[in-house]
Amino acid sequence: MKTSKFPKREDWDTLCKRPAIESDYLEGKIREIFKKVREEGDQSLREYAKLFDGADITTIKVTKDEIGEAEKSVTAILKEAIRIAQDNIVKFHETQLISEPQVEIMPGIRCWRKNVPIEKVGLYIPGGSAPLFSTVLMLGIPARIAGSRKVIICTPPCKDGSVHPAVLYASKLIGITDIYKVGGAQAIAAMVYGTETIPQVYKIFGPGNQYVTKAKELAQLQGTAIDMPAGPSEVMVIADKSANPAFVAADLLSQAEHGPDSQVMLLSDDERLISSVQISLTEQILYLPRQTIAAASLQNSRAILFDSIDTCIRFSNFYAPEHLIISVNNPNVTAEKVINAGSVFIGPFSCESTGDYASGTNHTLPTAGYAKANSGVSVDSFLKKITYQEITKTGLLNIGSTIRTMAKAEQLEAHKNAVSIRLKYIENERS
Repeated sequence: MKTSKFPKREDWDTLCKRPAIESDYLEGKIREIFKKVREEGDQSLREYAKLFDGADITTIKVTKDEIGEAEKSVTAILKEAIRIAQDNIVKFHETQLISEPQVEIMPGIRCWRKNVPIEKVGLYIPGGSAPLFSTVLMLGIPARIAGSRKVIICTPPCKDGSVHPAVLYASKLIGITDIYKVGGAQAIAAMVYGTETIPQVYKIFGPGNQYVTKAKELAQLQGTAIDMPAGPSEVMVIADKSANPAFVAADLLSQAEHGPDSQVMLLSDDERLISSVQISLTEQILYLPRQTIAAASLQNSRAILFDSIDTCIRFSNFYAPEHLIISVNNPNVTAEKVINAGSVFIGPFSCESTGDYASGTNHTLPTAGYAKANSGVSVDSFLKKITYQEITKTGLLNIGSTIRTMAKAEQLEAHKNAVSIRLKYIENERS
């Protein structure tokens, strides 16, 4: 983990760079995959499963028998943990389903908005080196609360052609049984175009590596909405001399183990704290099964010494981290200064892992600086807000002259006439 001391403001752009594959190369590969999936459908998905996952797929859709067998193989302890996480996520997300009141703008003019669920949504659940069954809960629960009619899951298969049992158990628990053994950019393409087996969806959700993220960006260009660009994981920790170095190191490693392209950042105003964290990182990483992955991630990561915690928070807002942990004296005061972040963890015991699994908040969050303009997944992500207005005769009389004046000024005579013809009708009716 590289260390920088008191960087100048003009160097912040360089310090905020995330690891990335060369964009033109990446986009070219994704376009090839999209073209093949659009033209060859299921056959292309089988070929890509063999090429990228080392799996021979006979049936792309997970069967009821497979789901049943998976449920049997999940331990009672893990089932209970998943159920507790489910309850907490439901509690937090149910509060987000809010009906807005109708508003009388003027006498005879009534306006309102109505929540309407997106009918068909696709959830991408990363697999590969770590089966993220927790993401099933994070995406599936708000989809169900919102009321989406069709919810499907795409997730990479294991080498034996199966899907991790915990992924299938979590899916069944929240009522999703349309699960497909497809991962990577080809899964995104399948949900964009539809294949013989996989239905086309209107919006795609879920995190993934840089290939998946780029595929989602291309999906938007093809007319399919996405939740956000959610790429490789990242965490930023702001810590002062009051922080526990072992806690900080553990939080950094918790994200570093996601993948070699993950990035973790430590900001502090105390050089001794940074040194202690570096030592703890060296000690703790030795006990990680994913030590090689975490070590590669640390090569992309930095510890930065600033002159104050206020400067740390200014840099953090410039960086816009996916996860932000604040471990300083009076952390709530510092947290109030956060402008750009996906999710904030306040105080020494609010480890990022709580949000990843079971505190109730959603762990599908904007990365790569997109937290400057994007929010994490919520129930709102699965809803459309349709506006309504009802204008009575009285209402049109009250607002008609205003519309006619504005339409005339914009030289849109038909707009003006749509009001004029009605006003004339009302006048004739009254005379």
